[in-house]
Amino acid sequence: MKMIFDLFKSGSGEHPDDVKGIRHALLQFVKQELQKAEGGEGANIKGLGIYINCTSAERHVYEAAIFTEDPDQLKNEIQRISDDYSLDLPASWALTLSFEEAFPDDAVKMQKLPVALFVKTKTHFVKQQAKAYLKALSGKTLQPNYEISSEGGKYNIGRDEKAQSDEGYFRTNHIAFPSESDDERNKYISRQHAHIEWDKNLAKFVIFADEGGIPPRNKVKLRSALTEQTVKLHATQIGQELEEGDQIILGESVVLEFSFQPKP
Repeated sequence: MKMIFDLFKSGSGEHPDDVKGIRHALLQFVKQELQKAEGGEGANIKGLGIYINCTSAERHVYEAAIFTEDPDQLKNEIQRISDDYSLDLPASWALTLSFEEAFPDDAVKMQKLPVALFVKTKTHFVKQQAKAYLKALSGKTLQPNYEISSEGGKYNIGRDEKAQSDEGYFRTNHIAFPSESDDERNKYISRQHAHIEWDKNLAKFVIFADEGGIPPRNKVKLRSALTEQTVKLHATQIGQELEEGDQIILGESVVLEFSFQPKP
């Protein structure tokens, strides 16, 4: 096993503040922690979670440093480190990137940067709690804002708070669009349109289309705030991860905004 050198033992000791310096420091930190994990064996690692709590003024630098526009690029860099140092990461390992979330208790914190790393293994998962908020940008909901949490289970989205499905059972829609509304867009929302739930393996909220929200009946689309690309959900079994500022498009033109910050 190669020796690990502290990136900051030589030099000024100041925090790196440019894109290349932050990226280099982060990758050295990841390498160091991977070599510690599982006694130097990476086969049991399911994923890595990188948490960043920088200031709003610094965020664009950190986003560039971790290739926010192309997350696979950072994953490829970490995979290259794994290959170079024979850390044996499994092919299925996942990388999650989080801003403005509390560092998990078991995460390892960097000394020189506002960054922490959590190494997920088969028996070790991040004990993370998260809250998020949904607000209708178009269409009319029963409440002006909705709060969801990682411990709240499944949050149904649909027309009317209490709705009867085609199979005859009653469903509670936690994010509800009332039928008795002067907003015509509500009529394009199905009674069982979609739902959001927390995926503990990904440490993210995920949206799924339900039976009433897939073609040929109705629509669920997700517009990424980061890439501005729109993805259509075609099946009930395949969800889409939600990120800050994403827009959930339901029916013809109803839009819900997803955020980790409450909106007025």
